[in-house]
Amino acid sequence: MAGVSFNNITKIFGKDVKAVNNLNLEINDKEFMVLVGPSGCGKTTALRMIAGLEEATEGDLMIGSTRVNDVPPKDRDIAMVFQNYALYPHMTVYDNIAFGLRLRELKGFFWQISHSAEAKKIKEDIDARVKEAAKMLDIDHLLHRKPKELSGGQRQRVALGRAIVRKPKVFLMDEPLSNLDAKLRIQTRAELIRLHRDLGITTIYVTHDQVEAMTMGQRIAVMSNGVLQQCDEPEVVYNAPVNKFVAGFIGAPPMNFLEGKISGGKFDGGDISFAITPGHPVLAHEGKKVTFGIRPEDIYDAKLGLIPVTAENKFTATVDVLEKLGAEDTAYLTVGAHNMTATLDPAARLEMGTVNEFAIDLAKSHFFDGETDIAIR
Repeated sequence: MAGVSFNNITKIFGKDVKAVNNLNLEINDKEFMVLVGPSGCGKTTALRMIAGLEEATEGDLMIGSTRVNDVPPKDRDIAMVFQNYALYPHMTVYDNIAFGLRLRELKGFFWQISHSAEAKKIKEDIDARVKEAAKMLDIDHLLHRKPKELSGGQRQRVALGRAIVRKPKVFLMDEPLSNLDAKLRIQTRAELIRLHRDLGITTIYVTHDQVEAMTMGQRIAVMSNGVLQQCDEPEVVYNAPVNKFVAGFIGAPPMNFLEGKISGGKFDGGDISFAITPGHPVLAHEGKKVTFGIRPEDIYDAKLGLIPVTAENKFTATVDVLEKLGAEDTAYLTVGAHNMTATLDPAARLEMGTVNEFAIDLAKSHFFDGETDIAIR
């Protein structure tokens, strides 16, 4: 097992396209790290550099204590699971899982003839590892089938099995669940978490889905435009985002943002204003432009009395669209020139087109500098 370190890593395509810009990131041994961000943020490029499929333009890439910038992919002792599974269609599930091991551990035909005892032992070991991995992934009854006879989830398990039997230092996973339907994605997500717990292999997982990132990662690294924005435990990134980008990207539905300024010790957004909790650092920004942020789940229907409602934290809004999801309702609100989203208790029994009073939990409000977008706290 081994950790992975990005030390001042930059990757430039062409003359000036910086896919990854001065990345410094330490991934601990046996950790499940998720790289998350929108398309084009550099997360897959970072993963491909670990695999050796892309060459770093600058900086040092370490696997364990070894600098691997110039080490060929085959010698890095990593296993990669791709988005498209990359299975051989003419091979059975058994042969797909065993192929990499055979290629790596068995030498040529004539060597096998002249070293028959050793070759037999290697083949028996490969057979045992393939069957063990297949049983772990619940595909041991599919070993005789070919990929075309499998469902998408089963193919994904075959791809995972091929990686598991290698027993590598590092697992690399490039959006492996994106081709699965919603139900199967949730199921496979749980299986991956369980596998990591059982195997204890350093895992680096790339996704654009922040729900996957929050539920799977022991830590998550949020990237944008090739730059690492924040790396921490999921709950820290969620509750204490370092800037407006992270705050808006992590969370579903995303955080509400209101542009305004600090005036008289309050946030003034023109059509809407709120008090600020005593002692908050944003009070020092009197007269300056700031962005007020509040998550949808921190907005409540005032009439339910779920939080104290005062003139300092309530507002009136029109319910434009209401999505009834059973356990909760998602309401899209209009407040003057502002649009907001609220995740509400269905007991409110709201109706589209009606005007209602809402309240926010002031203790959960966020503020960002109006010019730099850096969190004020």
